[in-house]
Amino acid sequence: MTTLVTGATGFVGAAVLRKALEAGHEARALVRADSDRRNLDGLRVEIVEGDLVDRASVEAAARGCDVVFHVAADYRLWVTDSAPMYAANVEGTRNVMLAAAEAGARRIVHTSSVATLGYTRDGSPADEDTPSTLSDMIGHYKRSKFMAEEEVRRLVREEGLPAVIVNPSTPVGPRDVKPTPTGQMIVNAASGRMPAYVETGLNMVHVDDVADGHLLALDQGQIGERYILGGEDMSLREILTAIARITGGRPPRMSLPHGLVLPIAFLMESWARLTGGSEPMVTTDGVRLSRKRMFFSSAKATRELGYAPRSAPATSTPWPRRSRAALRRPRRWPNRPRPHSSTPTKTTRSYGWCRRNRRPCIGRDGHRPGDRPSRLLFLERTFTLIVYRVCGPTAGGTGNDGHHQGTQRQHRRGR
Repeated sequence: MTTLVTGATGFVGAAVLRKALEAGHEARALVRADSDRRNLDGLRVEIVEGDLVDRASVEAAARGCDVVFHVAADYRLWVTDSAPMYAANVEGTRNVMLAAAEAGARRIVHTSSVATLGYTRDGSPADEDTPSTLSDMIGHYKRSKFMAEEEVRRLVREEGLPAVIVNPSTPVGPRDVKPTPTGQMIVNAASGRMPAYVETGLNMVHVDDVADGHLLALDQGQIGERYILGGEDMSLREILTAIARITGGRPPRMSLPHGLVLPIAFLMESWARLTGGSEPMVTTDGVRLSRKRMFFSSAKATRELGYAPRSAPATSTPWPRRSRAALRRPRRWPNRPRPHSSTPTKTTRSYGWCRRNRRPCIGRDGHRPGDRPSRLLFLERTFTLIVYRVCGPTAGGTGNDGHHQGTQRQHRRGR
């Protein structure tokens, strides 16, 4: 059985590919030329270079395939230009569905998301029948995934497409190499760069359980139906406490109200757009989403597919054990001199540290005489000082290892 997996270099796609290989499938992966292929190392997989928006390359990848897992998606919660996201998630999904149908695939599994589902007013777990509309979707990612799922459902109704839809919740686990927004949150919490949080609720699931659910949907799912592949409902405080227990650190104790964080998120986004910087640490869509308890029930998948996820405390962490000590670095403001160090700190045009008052300063490297920063730089440092006072010394920065610096470049298809 020849099986095509899109998004196989990404987090969920790599897990689905490995499960398909374990089940005896002959695997083929549609991969962009510039994709990070670490998740394919050592796997027996045929690689076909192409792009979701290139119909010809998708048709070439699907040719001769019996099964297609369409897992690829542009998964970013903040973008300056939304057009590539809609092209990948909506037009790309249509290309994959039509190419699979023309190739004579007997079954297609489309990976959607719980982001397309509605929420209950009382905060109880939602299911596949909880109503939602496009106007309910917050942010371009959710809107694009909603439109993609609707396109798949339309093709099933009107053209008899043999597709089953799965809706994973919030997967965590190994091989999140980019990482995803959820993985980045875990890294931030584990490394002590989350001094405060905004309370919300998430449904956490191990990525390998999600991959098992894809294989179950292939074998036992009903065409045109959708199945939530979730795990355990947890508050963000519970998640952060679990991470601290694993890493031996302390969870953040300060829960910030939504009304306080929303204007800060707006300023961060405005500054990122103005300067062309990477994704801000806090976004307005993220704050708006956090107002909702994103709890979901996988009862239908359990009942009809035999889906059996593990409990959240059993999920593995997305980093190797040997690197946890490195994640627990002391919290320091960028360019702050280390105690008892005679080595002068390198000056930068991004931040300054006042040695006299021991706080960030607007001047360059501690009130240097004659320093006259530009108005733009003045605003940057003023805003940095505001964030420092509100959220603590680790908010709003990338730290020395620059985990945030590549977020905006985490483009396109690997989920």
